[in-house]
Amino acid sequence: MDVFNKLTTLFQQALETREPSLNLLESFIDHWKGITNYYIETTDESRPVKQTDIPWRLKQMLDILVYEERNQQEQEETGPCLEYLLQHKVLETLCTLGKAQYPPGMSQQVLIFFTKVLTQIQKPVLHIINVYRPAQKLIRLCGLPDSQTEREEAQFVFAICSRVRKDPYILNYILETTTEGEPQRSSSVSEGRVEAESGGASAPETPPPHSSAQQGIIQVLIHLTRSQTRRVALRAMESVLVLVSIPQVEAAKLLAQRTPLCVLLAQRLCELYSTIPTAIHPEDLQSYALKQWRAEATEDSVGEKPQSPGQEHIDRFFSWLDYCDQLLNEAPQVFAVQLSEALHQYWLTGLVQPQLLQVSEVSVLTHTALLSCCVRYIQSLSLLNQMALFLLGSDTHPEQRADTPPHTHLLRYHLIEHCDHISDEISIATLQLFEELLKKPNKNILANLVLRNLEGRCYRLPGSGGGDERPGAEPDVLEESDELEEDPFFTGMYTDSEFGGSEPLMVLSGHRGERKPSVHTQIAETVNSFLCLVPQEAKTSHLVQGAGYDTYVHDALKSLKECSALSVEWGWPDTPKPTDAHCSAADFYEGHFLKVLFDRIARILEQPYVLNLQVTSVVSRLAAFPHPHLHEYLLDPYVSLSPGTRSLFSSLVRVIGELMQRIQHMPTFTHRLVIVRKVLMGLDEETITDHGTLLKGVIVLEEFCKELAAVAFVKLPLGDQEHLVGFNP
Repeated sequence: MDVFNKLTTLFQQALETREPSLNLLESFIDHWKGITNYYIETTDESRPVKQTDIPWRLKQMLDILVYEERNQQEQEETGPCLEYLLQHKVLETLCTLGKAQYPPGMSQQVLIFFTKVLTQIQKPVLHIINVYRPAQKLIRLCGLPDSQTEREEAQFVFAICSRVRKDPYILNYILETTTEGEPQRSSSVSEGRVEAESGGASAPETPPPHSSAQQGIIQVLIHLTRSQTRRVALRAMESVLVLVSIPQVEAAKLLAQRTPLCVLLAQRLCELYSTIPTAIHPEDLQSYALKQWRAEATEDSVGEKPQSPGQEHIDRFFSWLDYCDQLLNEAPQVFAVQLSEALHQYWLTGLVQPQLLQVSEVSVLTHTALLSCCVRYIQSLSLLNQMALFLLGSDTHPEQRADTPPHTHLLRYHLIEHCDHISDEISIATLQLFEELLKKPNKNILANLVLRNLEGRCYRLPGSGGGDERPGAEPDVLEESDELEEDPFFTGMYTDSEFGGSEPLMVLSGHRGERKPSVHTQIAETVNSFLCLVPQEAKTSHLVQGAGYDTYVHDALKSLKECSALSVEWGWPDTPKPTDAHCSAADFYEGHFLKVLFDRIARILEQPYVLNLQVTSVVSRLAAFPHPHLHEYLLDPYVSLSPGTRSLFSSLVRVIGELMQRIQHMPTFTHRLVIVRKVLMGLDEETITDHGTLLKGVIVLEEFCKELAAVAFVKLPLGDQEHLVGFNP
């Protein structure tokens, strides 16, 4: 046993007398002195840094710092190596060496070292004066023209932004918004932590008398987003997104109010917008598929040739717009408002508006189509609000017939006038713009265009009845009315035999003598009124396979769901408001927008086919919204109108009257109409030259009436639809 104990003791002594563990601090200092000695001993100033031991020594220093921290994770005090780096201003010296570019390529090595320190050291260090001061100086060395270190610069600023996101209170240090009169920041981790916890590092609430934020990280980031190396541009864009998405309001205020970030983002959008050639075709934009900013930034620089002239410029503009849209979606409200207002000022008002108001039809057409595409893809509510304000203004009172600029919003007036432009292409593009607006979740758009003029229900004949005038009765109970029958275009239009053929009418199910509530009766008769509006000799859908009601009902249901989802939180009434007791027929004006749409509907037999499709598409979209005044004015054929007032149905009745007169002078009208329908459906290649516009207009008219009937039908609750037969898709 004694022998065994002696052997154990000898082994223990041998272990205790082995080579002592490497002293980390001494090794760290040795590597640092090795770097500084290079500058003392070397005589070859042209030797690249990669041919020296400086990169290796910097890596060893970084590994020591990481190893030291990993073994002190549970200890609050700072390791000696990190303290040495801070107290001896190692980072400051490295920054100076990098600025001097000695040896050649030194700035790249310094950027790499700074980046790895910020990403691999877990302790907060960026609030320490001997860290953020050299970081600020290094930032100023980034973003210079013809830089050979863009990749390293992008990684460095991304590391800075990532650190700021973890500790938002240090943002004002990085932006250099602190004043000279403030206490000096600590030069060690432990002292810096005490100061941070005491609130000493909070962002100033008022701008300092002098600030160098204009020359710092924000401009560097925007400069790098312009890089021809797309991955560099992507990293810079991601860095801005990291900063902007910091949830703290103080940080958002700092970025929005005391840096040029919002202005620079807006100006960049203007630059890209200005590069788009005027010669692009509107149809290319109508079918344009958005290229999201991450996808556009990561594509190879050598790709497929653009499919049309200026395609690359279009892609870059919409990619940046998509980027700004995401910034707005992820930023706190205070920053989103500031950025969207900057986009309004610099891009929309400063650049787009003059193009929309000029005389050149080519320019008006191009910029209208571009704007329509922009509206289609905008998702952020703040930018959508600014877009609606830019296009439509902020007026809320009912319009007057005499309203023209400057008594109404200038751009709104001209855009609505463009819907009835001498150029059909401009009319189509502008109508498409309004249709895109009607697809957006913005209550003010529909209120501005239509609802403010229907608020008092002055379109109704005073004393004509209505739910508001008959307590206890259901709204708009159908009463005996001879209004339509007294219309000269409506009287004698149909015979009994005309109702027995192609399309079944809707009736109420039930036993003889049983009558469903009158509101159901009204809906059924409303649907029938639109279905029967087109005379039998002008109906061709029943003669061509695939032109039945099914598609219209399904499309109407889809449109109704979309419009209901948009307006669910808009606070619309379920029933019509009481008619304004003080309004008269002279007070009612449908408004500029509906006036132009009704004027276009009145000329449906004279207009190009594509234009007719666009007009009816906009009107159908309006009819699908579940507002009781819209439904009454657009979809109720039996509403008693004030003298001189027209509704959608009365406008269609007059179109039918004009059609009946023209049919009498056209032999084989129905046969030619069927041929045109087949051609439009791609079932026939025959060319119709005589009366082609009229025949296509008749087909649009029939489809439009079926579409309105389908909208009225799907607005019934599902249980009530079961009471209607003869309209079974």
